[in-house]
Amino acid sequence: MRSPAAYSSTAAPVLLIGGWCLAQARQPAAFDPLRNSISDLAAVGATDRWIMTLALLGVGLAHLVTAFSLTEAARPGRLLIGAGGVATGLVALFPLPGDGGSSPAHTASATAAFVALAVWPLLGAARSTTPLLRPPISIVAGAILLALAGWFALTLFLGGPLGLAERVAAGAQAVWPLLVVLGVRRAGPSD
Repeated sequence: MRSPAAYSSTAAPVLLIGGWCLAQARQPAAFDPLRNSISDLAAVGATDRWIMTLALLGVGLAHLVTAFSLTEAARPGRLLIGAGGVATGLVALFPLPGDGGSSPAHTASATAAFVALAVWPLLGAARSTTPLLRPPISIVAGAILLALAGWFALTLFLGGPLGLAERVAAGAQAVWPLLVVLGVRRAGPSD
């Protein structure tokens, strides 16, 4: 029987990427996915904002299930995946206002989600399981996820392709747990 982590870790990137693709297709022609954020798709006043709102809630729930089910990862890393899931759900519940601005609740939720989902590989490393959870690979994965989140943060403050940076960072953060789960399944039982 497959672990719930197999389903939840697959659902997270499918919901996130599928959600933003579908929501983007419903926006006016002026919407630029290279410049506009994922949160703009769920902002108050966005066309069919419910699509991205539901997708974000689904991603948050998927991360929670993965955190509970990925028992091969160390507990601190699993707690961070769960925290990232809760924070992702809060991003959906605290949308951007319709005036193009931000809100403290949205910003705090998004920051918590990006940080937790970037750092989890560093604290989820385990010595007796799939190579993807062993410290050397977990450190590299965490460093890459942090660098991508840093790129996104830089575009927030310095300008640049905000939408692209956010999609690359968020997409990588959603895909990494899936790769780990696939690695765990391939490795079989823990050593």
